[in-house]
Amino acid sequence: MAILAAGTGAPAAAGCEQPFLVPVAPTGLSVSISGESISGIYPDLLRSVSAKSPCKFIFSVVPRARQEAMFEAGKSHLLMPALRTPRRDQLGYFVPVIGTRATLLSVDGKRAPVRSVRDLLARKELRVVLVRGFDYGDVYLDLIDQLSAQGRLLLEKDGAAVARVLDAGFADVTLMAPTVFAGAILEDKRFTWMMPRLRIEPLEELPWGESGIYISRQTVSAGDRAVLQDLFAAAVKSGAVYESLKRYYPAAVLAGGVRPR
Repeated sequence: MAILAAGTGAPAAAGCEQPFLVPVAPTGLSVSISGESISGIYPDLLRSVSAKSPCKFIFSVVPRARQEAMFEAGKSHLLMPALRTPRRDQLGYFVPVIGTRATLLSVDGKRAPVRSVRDLLARKELRVVLVRGFDYGDVYLDLIDQLSAQGRLLLEKDGAAVARVLDAGFADVTLMAPTVFAGAILEDKRFTWMMPRLRIEPLEELPWGESGIYISRQTVSAGDRAVLQDLFAAAVKSGAVYESLKRYYPAAVLAGGVRPR
C-alpha cells in the first residue's frame, strides 16, 4: 500500500520512480502461470518496456475476479489483459494492444450453429461455462444473469478450469476470446485434443472491441501515467505484440478473434 500511495503523489521528474503493482491471472498464452514463473505476451511486453526505461513492474498471481476487484478498489496500478468497457474506462486510462472479440467456443462439430445471444438463450439444451470475472460488455454481463436464471451456467476461475469442465462433459460451450481458451488447452496435454476440433462461432450481439492495458486513475500519478501510455503505445506500434500472437496461436484462432491494431 505504501507503493500505491507513492503513485498518487506529484509526477516524478523522470517518471516511473516507484514500481507498479500488476496482479495477473492465467489468460491463455497472454498471461501464463507455471509455479512461480509468470510469462506470456503481456508480461513480456512489460518486461521489454522495463528493459528500456526506468519503469519497473511487480507481478503477483491472483484469480481473475480478484484481479478485477483489486483494480476497482485502488489496490493495483495496472489491469491486463482487459477488454475495453465503459465501466473500466471510469477506473483507468486504456492503452489498446489488439482488436478482439468474445466468441462461442465448443468442440462439438455436429450440433446446429449458434449465431446470436438470442439463439444461445433459446437453446436451453446447451450448458454454458464461463470464467468468473470476465467482462465483455453489457450484453455479456446480461447474458450471465439470464443463463444463471435458467440454471444453465457454471462459473470457473480461468480458461484451464473451463477446459476441464468441457472435457468432463459438464458443459457444452463457453464464451471468451478464442486466444484465451486456445492458450489454456495448448498449455495442458490433457486438452490438446480439443484444438483441431475447436469450433469458433461469433455471435451477432458481441462485436469487435479492443483489448489492452488499463492504467489506474486512482493509484498512478498523471506524470507516470503519461510515461506509461507513451511506452506501451510505442511497444504496440512496433508490431511486436501481434507478431508474438502469430507465433503462439494457430491461424484459425487469430482469424476468429484477433486482429492487429
